[in-house]
Amino acid sequence: MNEKLNRFLEEGTYSYVALGSFDGLHSGHLSLVNKIIELANENKGKSIVYTFKNHPRTLIKGATPPKLLMDNESKEEILEALGVDLIYFEEFNEEYMKLTPEGFIKYLCEKFKVKGIVVGFNYRFGYKNVGNIEMLKELSTKYGYEFYVMEPCNYEDEVISSTRIRNELLSGNVDKAMKMLNRPYCIKGKVVHGKKLGRAIGFPTANLDYSKEALIPKKGVYYTNVQWQGKIYKGITSVGNNPTVNGDKLTIETYILDFNNDLYGHNIKVYFIKKIRDEKKFNSIDDLVIQLKKDKYYALEEKFFVNL
Repeated sequence: MNEKLNRFLEEGTYSYVALGSFDGLHSGHLSLVNKIIELANENKGKSIVYTFKNHPRTLIKGATPPKLLMDNESKEEILEALGVDLIYFEEFNEEYMKLTPEGFIKYLCEKFKVKGIVVGFNYRFGYKNVGNIEMLKELSTKYGYEFYVMEPCNYEDEVISSTRIRNELLSGNVDKAMKMLNRPYCIKGKVVHGKKLGRAIGFPTANLDYSKEALIPKKGVYYTNVQWQGKIYKGITSVGNNPTVNGDKLTIETYILDFNNDLYGHNIKVYFIKKIRDEKKFNSIDDLVIQLKKDKYYALEEKFFVNL
């Protein structure tokens, strides 16, 4: 990041900056991103997405940071693919937290030679979030930048937000979350050894070691797509405690259809497409196998595939 930033600053080109948290990069966020790319192209400048490396609540005493919809590495991959010139992750620390709204804008404009700022309709900034849209507009004359506020994006007549997407995922509505994100919700991690019960009953699963900062959808069984080494496979993913065998911890385990490779130690991505059913404690292993066969048939009939 430092080398890329230094090259960027050395070029001395004016920039157009989108400000926000961009957790999930949902449709509302993408409207900001598309606007700065458009402005940069029209004015022969550079596009920047400026966001935080860590959630501001990590520094506020007694506050609990929300579970994340997307890690920084994934944000960077998606934004670079869209054509953003620079993704800048600011460390939110004590010094930064105490910046006044004007102090923040001054810092931003001087560091990146800002000629345009794009924000969402409810953007707040500066110490204790006292900065608002009106203040950004007032400061635009003093610091010489164009100012744009993007209208909210709606889904089913309600504003799309990261909070709303989290709530849908926590309710198991991964299909609704996918509509608002413009892509399926994804959890990634390394495949680790589990109890190997699935292998014993003919449904071997990839047990995911996931980030504890990531939001986990509601317990249940989902139709998923699994990305491994640049390819996509159909999957059935169980999120839960394996109640039939009295499991004692939450696991994310995926049976990958038509797949025989050894995944232990490999990194995979699991994309949640649609919920198949709730988690259930079966009376016997045989009953569980009967249900798993039904789940497999459901997945075989599904047509959706992630487009890489």
